[in-house]
Amino acid sequence: MSVIDSSKAGLDAGHALDDTPNGIPICANLDDALACAERVPDFLIFGVAPSTGMLSPAERQIMLDGMARGMGLVNGLHEFLNDDPEFAAASARHGVTILDVRRPRDKKDLRMFSGRISSVTCPRIAVLGTDGAIGKRTTATVLTAALKARGINAVLIGTGQTGIIQGARYGVALDAIPSQFCSGELEATVVDAFEREHPDVIIIEGQGALSHPAYLTSTFILRGGQPNGVILQHAPARKALCDFPRIPMPTPESEINLIQTFAQTKVIGLTINHEGMTDAEVTTAIVEYERDLGIPVTDALTRAPDLLAEMVVRAFPEVERALAVGVA
Repeated sequence: MSVIDSSKAGLDAGHALDDTPNGIPICANLDDALACAERVPDFLIFGVAPSTGMLSPAERQIMLDGMARGMGLVNGLHEFLNDDPEFAAASARHGVTILDVRRPRDKKDLRMFSGRISSVTCPRIAVLGTDGAIGKRTTATVLTAALKARGINAVLIGTGQTGIIQGARYGVALDAIPSQFCSGELEATVVDAFEREHPDVIIIEGQGALSHPAYLTSTFILRGGQPNGVILQHAPARKALCDFPRIPMPTPESEINLIQTFAQTKVIGLTINHEGMTDAEVTTAIVEYERDLGIPVTDALTRAPDLLAEMVVRAFPEVERALAVGVA
C-alpha cells in the first residue's frame, strides 16, 4: 500500500497527516508506487475530490496506465468511468473492474422520504461542520471507535464517497443523488442500519456545512436523518472557506444557531481541526469555546478519543444505562 502525491513524495503518509508515522510511503508517481509494492495491487483508488468531480487529462492517463498494469479502479468522482468508452474498453481489454462508488441506484429504485425515521429509537448523532474538508468524517470515525471501545454498539453512516471507499457498511453518496430523493435515501439507510444492527447509537457523517453556499448536503442529513444531537467540527485558524477564499469562515456560534433553528436538534459538543495551530493554541481554544458556548470541546486527533464518546454519553445517558442493564 502507498499513496501517490508528488508534492509530499518521500514522506510517511501518517507523518504528513498528523506527525504519527503509519508505515505507508508517499510516492511521486505510479512507477515509484509499484516499485514499493510486493506485487501489483488489486486496485488503484482515486482519492482526490476536485470540486468539478471530473478527471484532469493527466489524472486520466494515470488511471488508464494503472489498468494496463492489471489494477482495477475505485473511482469516487461524479464522472462514472464505466460509462466512458475508453475506460470501458480498457476494463474489458485488461480484465479489471471499475467501481464507481458515487453512482446512485437506478432512479426507479430511489427512495423518497417516508417518515420511517421515527421508528429509529436509538439516538442519532450527526457530525457536521463549519466548512467542507474540515475533518467531519475523521471525527465521526474516531467517535464511533471510541463508543465501541466503551462497549456501546455504535454504527457509522457514511454520506460521501470517501467514507464508502473506507468501508462504511452503511452509506450513500448524497451529493450524487437528485435532491428530491436525498432525504429519503439517507432515511432509508439509517433505518436499514437500525433494523439490521440494533445499535445503541447511530453516528451520521456530515458533508459541507449548513451555512455553506455551495455544499448543502447538511440540509438532507438534518431532514432525512433527523439527528437528536450534533457534534460540530470547526477549524479556528481557517480564515476563509477552503474552496472559496473570498468567503470568510462562519463562527461556531453562528453555525450552532443556524443548525438549531433549522432542525429540531441540539449541538452537544464542538471538535477542533487543529490545522495551523500549536498544541498550546488548541488548549486555549478548547478552554475559550467551552466557556463561551457552554458545551464540551475537544480535538479528535490530539486529545483522548474517549472525550468524544463522553460528549454523547453526557447528552444521552440512556446509551450507557442500557449497556449497564445488558451486562446485569
